[in-house]
Amino acid sequence: MDFDYDVLVIGAGSAGLSAALTLGRCLRRVLVADGGPPRNAASPAVHGFLTRDGIRPAELLRLGHEQLKPYETVTTECLHIDELTCVGKGFRATGHGTADDAPTTITARRVLLATGVSDILPPLPGFRELWGRGVLHCPYCHGWEVRDQPLAVYGQGRTVTGLALLVSRWSRDVIVVTDGPGHLTPNARRRLRREKIGVREEPLVRLIGSKTGDLRCLQFADGSELERAALFLHAPQHQRTTLATDIGARLTSKGAVWVDSGLQTSLPGLYAAGDTKPGTQQALLAAADGNRAAIVINESLTREECPR
Repeated sequence: MDFDYDVLVIGAGSAGLSAALTLGRCLRRVLVADGGPPRNAASPAVHGFLTRDGIRPAELLRLGHEQLKPYETVTTECLHIDELTCVGKGFRATGHGTADDAPTTITARRVLLATGVSDILPPLPGFRELWGRGVLHCPYCHGWEVRDQPLAVYGQGRTVTGLALLVSRWSRDVIVVTDGPGHLTPNARRRLRREKIGVREEPLVRLIGSKTGDLRCLQFADGSELERAALFLHAPQHQRTTLATDIGARLTSKGAVWVDSGLQTSLPGLYAAGDTKPGTQQALLAAADGNRAAIVINESLTREECPR
């Protein structure tokens, strides 16, 4: 059958735009379905991205879209893809415009999922409001900006211990907040104590911030407050769409879309890149993932077009 596109890229963050750029340079017919703001939209800056350190997330994506313009085979549309189905040796996608809600149907020989994940924040006042400025997820992305200041690390068990030890490289004033007692093993307490990391086990009531979105203090159930410049946590995550599972692709035990060494999911012709798949989550790494996926996809299509 004739397909509308060689590749449908679902998601227009660093991974999706990078993939589209490389595929455009391969003269592939590509549609990028831009479903809306990225995960880091609330953050004031992207860090660790070579030549773009400190750039605003929206500006990074604007530049990405701008650099796609010379490639006439690449089209970007504001689309939310609702469903994927297998058709022949490719896929059919149905969805709707994010601005006008107009229905659309697209066929493509390959699909790249670059939809990313959403963070599940604690249901306490302040976490969502301060997300990206006073509440942070990655010390590699944000640790330098809050270096040598009093910091908190929120969580329980092995996860909070490891994160607190990591954050202590940026500040010697770190306190673990467990939001209730009984969540740390004796060994975890020993490791934290050895690094002079304090522990607060009282139930947490809210985070209090400034008008600019910076964290001012944590308030506990007993009325006491703990002044901190920022709070780090490893929040649970879920896929931003159920497209992978709906079509039958496998997930890992942690909810990421499983991929092989070539970034192909368990479903032939369906690929995943960026935060959608397992691995360290950073914008630069997502862009690299997108580039790599594009190369693998182009070579797969070439083999199909030029059989032995």
